[in-house]
This record gives sequence, C-alpha cells and structure tokens, in this order.
Amino acid sequence: MGLNLTYMPPDFNRPEYAGSPHARLLPAPADGIAPSRFHATSNFPEYINLPGQGWTLAPQSRMDAVLLVNGEEVEVREARRLKKGDMVVVGRTENGEEGILVHADGFSRPEASADKFAFRSRGTRETPFSRSYDELYATLKHDRDHGYIVWVLGPAVAFDKDSRDAMQGLIENGYCHALMAGNALATHDIEAGYFGTGLGQDIYTQELQAMGHYNHLDILNEVRRAGSISAGLQVLGVGNGIIRACEKTGVPYVLAGSIRDDGPLPETIADVYLSQDRMRDHARLATTVITMATQLHSIAFGNMTPSYRILADGTVRPVFFYVVDMSEFSADKLANRGSAQAQAILTNAQDFIVNLWNNLREHQ
Repeated sequence: MGLNLTYMPPDFNRPEYAGSPHARLLPAPADGIAPSRFHATSNFPEYINLPGQGWTLAPQSRMDAVLLVNGEEVEVREARRLKKGDMVVVGRTENGEEGILVHADGFSRPEASADKFAFRSRGTRETPFSRSYDELYATLKHDRDHGYIVWVLGPAVAFDKDSRDAMQGLIENGYCHALMAGNALATHDIEAGYFGTGLGQDIYTQELQAMGHYNHLDILNEVRRAGSISAGLQVLGVGNGIIRACEKTGVPYVLAGSIRDDGPLPETIADVYLSQDRMRDHARLATTVITMATQLHSIAFGNMTPSYRILADGTVRPVFFYVVDMSEFSADKLANRGSAQAQAILTNAQDFIVNLWNNLREHQ
C-alpha cells in the first residue's frame, strides 16, 4: 500500500451499469429488524443506484451492516440500530443487477509479475518487511496532520520499558488520535508507572518481584478508590506511560470490558454493545489503523473499519490497516472475516514499536 494510491471508480457508462435498475427499498418491520433479503455490506466501496441521483457511493461502508436511504442520504448502520420504518436496501447481488455494486478493485495496483505461479506470494513470518515499514513511516507522517490514526493495543506493549516509552512518545508527538484497548492495557500501564512492573515482573529486567502478583490488583483498587483513571494517576503520582500520555494530550481512549477482567478500572465499558458503538465512532474517522498484540481487538476493530474514506473535497482515499503480531493468525483471521486490506507485519511488538518511534523521532 502507499499514500500515492489513486482511487479508480467504476465506469458507469458500461452497459451493465447504465442499464441497471434502481435499488429496491423496503421498510424495517420493527426496531432492530431488517426486511427480508436485506443487503449486508462489506468494507469495500459500495454504490447504490438511486432515483434522480444515479450511482451513489455509500459513506464508511463496513462489514455486516445494512444500507439505509433517507431522501438523498445513504447511511451504513448496524441492523440492531434500525428503527421501524427505516428504508433499507434489499438485494443479494453485487454487480449492478439489483442496483447494488460492490467495487472491490478501487485501489488495486498492477502486480510486478503476471506469472500464474510464483513463490512467496503471501506475507508470512519469513517475509521481509522493509518496504512495509517505509510506507508506514510515510503514512504516519502524513496522517499526523492530515488524517486520523487509531491504535489498537494489547497489554504486551506495557510489559516492556522501551515499548511503553515508545508508545508514550508516539502519543505525545501526535502519532495517535485515538486508542482502543481493554482493561488490561490500562491497568498494567498504570502498574508499570507506579511499581515499575507488569503482572509483578520488572518491565526492564523482567525479574519477578516479591508479592508482585498483587501489584495490578492494588492499582485497580486504588484507581477505583479515586473514582476515575485521571484522579487515580494524580493520587498515585504516575507521570509517565501510555494512559498518562493520553490524559495529558487529550487523546481519547476506549477501554472495552471483558469477561476476564479484574476490577475493572472505572472507565472500562462493561456493556459490550456500548463498547462497540464507542469504538465504531473512531473507526468511522480512521485513516490509518495499527493493531498490535491483541487478536480479539484486532479482529473486532477490523470488522468495523471501512477500507476507504470520502474526504471533504469528495476524494476517496484508502484506510490503511496494519496488524502487528508474532503470529499469522490475526492477519489470516481478519482476511477471512472480510478485512482484505489488513497488512501484516509479523514481529515482536516491542521490536516493532521501538523501531517505529526511533525512526519517527529521528525525522521529527
């Protein structure tokens, strides 16, 4: 991928599109219920043929939602959020036969080789990622001022001193506009700021500390006693770290609760659907997403992130999505769930984030 990718819209003068019927609309029969044969969206650009307007690009299309039409406005909405009477696009074809066109090749670029067979055509753990890093550096430098960068982090980022420092630096220098995580990332980050440990293990030496398994529980208790994360950081005197950097710079963060949570921290959202809604607010704005060391959050956020954004001037640009993990599983799972634009960088999370910050800091 690269910032110089140009979006190529469909040629609507082609006979199969020029002769396409208007999309059919049916009302939602009840709140949270779609009409039969509703069209389920992908995260590719999708066009709807509307009376008086012709082919209209749906904004922020994403996986497994439905299309609403209200006058000249097209909205992508989750079926559970439908209201009775909403006019929903119905049809199960995707090539214009029912006024619905899924445009999967808008950002395609020609391959270097047209050979039918080639070795190493798919990214794996033995793939070199030098070009991926270079493109990511350029993308982050651009989107710091002209986009919306969302990070999705697992707690492993807080278990190492250098990776925690690097993420703090990225946030404080504008390379993060929103952070998605679970209760664990925030808890162990504050633990590291107060005790210097992650799950009781020194974040620099990796040595286990006596009674260290109590550390994160004590943090949870004290922050809950303070009433909020912001107040807890002040009471505990924590002046560094990932969450402190978000509080300091005003970067929003969403902590989605889990059935596994201890505590949890006061700001952790226990209602999974409310968590989904809050995360989706940022997914709609995203221009670059980096998910790191968190398989479930990566897959969830990937499913709610469009592959494109329509800018204020009408330009359509790609949304870049990077999955950073030691395992190929996350990237494969995302691709299998429809997020085909997800690009894997298969490496240790600490090595990745330190390398990234060192490069961006050097070229500030």
